[in-house]
Amino acid sequence: MSSYYVGVDVGTASVRAALVTQDGHVKHMAEEPIHIWEPCADHYEQSSTDIWTKCGNVVKKVTQDIDPNAVRGIGFDATCSLVALDGNFQPVAVNQTGVKERNVLMWMDHRAAEQASRITAMNHKVLQGVGGVMSPEMQPPKLLWLKENLRESCWKETAHFFDLPDFLSWKATGSLVRSLCTLVCKWTYSPSDGWDDTFWTAIGLEDLLENSYSKIGKLTCCPGSPVGGGLTLEAAADLGLKQGTAVGASLIDAHAGGLGVIGADLRGHHLPCEKQPITSRMAIICGTSSCHMAVSTQALFVPGVWGPYLSAMLPGLWLNEGGQSATGRLVVGLTLSQTLDDLALLYLATLQAIAFGTRHIIDAMKEAGHDITTLFLCGGLSKNALFVHTHANTTGLPVVLPAEREAVLVGAAVLGACASSDYSSIQEAMEKMTEIGHVVRPNNELESFYRKKYAVFLRLYNHQKEYLKLMQD
Repeated sequence: MSSYYVGVDVGTASVRAALVTQDGHVKHMAEEPIHIWEPCADHYEQSSTDIWTKCGNVVKKVTQDIDPNAVRGIGFDATCSLVALDGNFQPVAVNQTGVKERNVLMWMDHRAAEQASRITAMNHKVLQGVGGVMSPEMQPPKLLWLKENLRESCWKETAHFFDLPDFLSWKATGSLVRSLCTLVCKWTYSPSDGWDDTFWTAIGLEDLLENSYSKIGKLTCCPGSPVGGGLTLEAAADLGLKQGTAVGASLIDAHAGGLGVIGADLRGHHLPCEKQPITSRMAIICGTSSCHMAVSTQALFVPGVWGPYLSAMLPGLWLNEGGQSATGRLVVGLTLSQTLDDLALLYLATLQAIAFGTRHIIDAMKEAGHDITTLFLCGGLSKNALFVHTHANTTGLPVVLPAEREAVLVGAAVLGACASSDYSSIQEAMEKMTEIGHVVRPNNELESFYRKKYAVFLRLYNHQKEYLKLMQD
């Protein structure tokens, strides 16, 4: 009997699942939408009940033609949204209206922008790990907003705040263990030192220290580690799988994409990093936003880049994460013409702006000590040939595309494969379950052009910072 793994990806607007073979090929895939509420500007909410129901639906769809015993493991990834549950693990409303169904404060919810600014102004040492700036998309400002605005109805009622990936692991296994991916990247947790009492006290959330941080997590593990005793009887029924099926500790969705591409075997492809360690590779998960991830054997602090995060994606390795939240916004030199040719030039300029942003991130990482020689792309924009070629030409680096284009789902399945003990490590599972599909190499004849244009980009970038400072002053 063949063996399979299931990968579940909870994105912003939908839940997807894939049935993945031992060599990393997606045999079946299913998708269902999830509901988003937008009660007012910058407020975005979801329902953990709705999300789990959709998880069950898609997993049942992709496994309906096989024996449940053939599924060796399951892994979850999700957006870094905040889930609130009471002492009985029932939903708690994160809104003024008190609708308990809406108990998920989404990653893109920016209601806590003012709280994030206040936390940044404190300049606490934990901010070193987030490029010196606390984002409203991280969990501390969201928690502070809930305490300051919904103290009685939410803050005091909530016994468990989960990052959405950890909620899925708990729902599947009943275990309260949290993934280092979520806690380190979005909650300021340190694998070596644990929670920093002085940080939470300084920002006004000292009550989280009670019961050894039981409200936000006391137990942690590396991504891909087996969680609890596998699927509980109830979760197995919800998902249509066998009780006890191995569950791998979860990942944030972008990091699952990293697992799905960065570990591929490059032998025979004549690439610079073919005989170099995984630390010479950068994974770029490119879609509505772009996420640039590279690992290192030691902690490297990069200005303006998140991290270094220990064991947040791969056990024992430090992760740096750069990004473009809204890619391609800086485009200058536009005319008032409305011809089709000008539209094409605008489109090309936008793609180049995004690619120059990538080169800017790479340069910052190299200056801090990274040695990036090859790019690995996945996500929607990786299917755009012009986008891919522009990245290769702009950065001067080869771009590797995976054979299986649903890399995020493969990455989630890798977690389940690792937890099943079919592989000795997450690195081995990555190598066996990811395969090179195509390599795009830079056109060396264009090197001079892009080198000069990048110099223009940097000047425009610095000018923009000057203009922003003038207006702020």
